[in-house]
Amino acid sequence: MLELKNVFTGYGDIDIIKDISLNIGEGTNLCILGPNGCGKTTLLKAIAGILPIRGDILIDGISIKDMKRHEIAGKIAVMSQISNIYFSYTVFETVMLGRYLYMKNSIFKEPSQNDKAYVEKCLKATGLSSIRNKQIDTLSGGQLQRVFLARTLAQDPNIILLDEPTNHLDLRYQKELIDYLKEWSKEDRHAVIGVFHDINLAMDLADQVLVMEKGKAVSLGKPEEVIKDHTLNRVYEMDIVGYMVDSLEQWKKF
Repeated sequence: MLELKNVFTGYGDIDIIKDISLNIGEGTNLCILGPNGCGKTTLLKAIAGILPIRGDILIDGISIKDMKRHEIAGKIAVMSQISNIYFSYTVFETVMLGRYLYMKNSIFKEPSQNDKAYVEKCLKATGLSSIRNKQIDTLSGGQLQRVFLARTLAQDPNIILLDEPTNHLDLRYQKELIDYLKEWSKEDRHAVIGVFHDINLAMDLADQVLVMEKGKAVSLGKPEEVIKDHTLNRVYEMDIVGYMVDSLEQWKKF
């Protein structure tokens, strides 16, 4: 589904991502871990076709260098870490923007019944149906995060790129989001690639974990394999497993 071949990218003459190769199949959830500044978000931008690359990135065997922007958008949807609001649409209208690709490239065209039904499905999946008519500039941070997730899902991509998708979400919606993404990828044979700071959430979602350090891939494997190889301890400069065990022991006291 998605293949990275010796990818380099960055800003100006500075390489942030250095020689990363990956192969992500259908129904796979890849979580990217690493300390701040290691290049996680930059890697997502490269996969999305936002940054120029050396090496190659292939989607279903086709290089993104040979694809037009709308063709990439039909395959990959991006939910950014920060989404600034410059308009006052309703929740429903904002999520409908995810259907732009299917509306003959005109946001002024009346959405089809299929578009409306798909948006309703995304609203329900993200727990937003009850506030569908609210203006988004009146929403809390957690509600807004779910709106932008619903808009991403409405694009109906094969691959979703998520940059800290659980920011501003309370524990209930964090769990619901992870559960929904797992179901979405497995049922429809899609792929999710997510950047996480919360290692517990990453391990819950992931089929594969990529650990990055200074722009390079330093570990790649199943969650249990990555935990055991101690790379996480080195890049985070702490005993990750010990910390997680200690946290669990603290909870057991209650």
